[in-house]
Amino acid sequence: MLSSALHADVVIVGAGIAGLTAAHRLAGAGVSVSVLEAAPQPGGRMSTEEIDGFRLDRNGQLLNTSYPELLSTPYLSGVDLRLFSPGILVRSEGRLHRMGGSGSAWGALTAARALKSAPRAGRSPRSPMGGPLGQARVSTALSRLAATPVDRLLARPEQTAWDALRSYGFPARTVSGFLRPLLSALLCDPDLGTSSRCADLALRGFARGRLCLPAGGVGTLPERLAATLPAGTVRTGIHVTSASISSVTTEELGRLDCSALLIATDAREAARLLPGLRVPDFHPVTVVHHAAPRSPLAEPALLLDADRAGPVSHTAVISEVDATRAPRGRTLISSTVLGLRTPPPGLDATVRAQLAGVYGSSTDDWELLAVHHDPRAVPAMPAPHDARRAVRLLAGLYVCGDHRDTSTVQGALHSGRRAADQVMRDFGIKPDVPADPVPLAA
Repeated sequence: MLSSALHADVVIVGAGIAGLTAAHRLAGAGVSVSVLEAAPQPGGRMSTEEIDGFRLDRNGQLLNTSYPELLSTPYLSGVDLRLFSPGILVRSEGRLHRMGGSGSAWGALTAARALKSAPRAGRSPRSPMGGPLGQARVSTALSRLAATPVDRLLARPEQTAWDALRSYGFPARTVSGFLRPLLSALLCDPDLGTSSRCADLALRGFARGRLCLPAGGVGTLPERLAATLPAGTVRTGIHVTSASISSVTTEELGRLDCSALLIATDAREAARLLPGLRVPDFHPVTVVHHAAPRSPLAEPALLLDADRAGPVSHTAVISEVDATRAPRGRTLISSTVLGLRTPPPGLDATVRAQLAGVYGSSTDDWELLAVHHDPRAVPAMPAPHDARRAVRLLAGLYVCGDHRDTSTVQGALHSGRRAADQVMRDFGIKPDVPADPVPLAA
């Protein structure tokens, strides 16, 4: 039998971005921490794979410069964020339209007032914004959301995002041609069954900031957090078989004693270790990566297909956003498909046929690099949804992750910080900041 000679004040199971954030806050307060991760590297779902010099993100979630936790978390505030073009491009009725951009002191969408079609697409008399009236309504609504405190948004009557969109008084063309595809991409929810409060948070974040990607891949975020913890804190390839407040048992190390346990895994693994914990439904996400000899769009823009000519929700020439993700002289295009429980045969051909229309360029010479499918990529947030679920189950037992807040990078970071602060309070340590100082963003 293996001995129980190992001990830490807090054992954290899971080296995703929530667990690593908690580990940083605890270690900074003088608490000894041991982070156990079953995978060979930290990061969880936020990982980046390298193939033939291309760096490919496994998930399709979008980051935003408005995420307060992304800017305030130690060792992440200096991350090199590569920005998308302001606003987005929307393919509607066979034409590209540029929708929105950031500008005011709040970072709200003001360029939507001067709607322009994309370069090389020409003007279209039938804008997805639904004409001047729809344009004005969307611009006003986004500006108001940008200036609304988060707590007021979370106190609004709750319904599904789809029902809320239909009740806001926007023209049908505005909803179908702009707001629905935008929200589907931000929430990874094609049916928009997400809580309207979470949808409002997502639109608020979009209005206040810019969509972005970390240089080198999304996996650089957890890698940076893990590398800046004290040596030996993070142990990978460790499989936890059982856990309690005072100890965890692993296949590789035997038993590790502790004074507190923090479960920072995904929701299903958390429920395995803590029976009775609620497991949400999930939104599946499939990311299809292609290499091309030339860029079909010489701009770092996010493209949405309002025509729904195929399975792709949104796509981008990633190497235009971040040149470090593709070898010199090559182009990386990444496209996100939502709602597939299992990728069907022939998905690549279907995606490339759709993208030929979206980009207005032949895809015959594109090379399929990888298809990353995750059936449990994003925890669902149906109404009613508590965006600040308890992270303290009882004294000495805690849980964190995006399934405890909002199903975003911001939610995971925020949850990890909340859990660490609660552990410190139970240990009699006063956190160096108030209990919830940073506004929550979707």
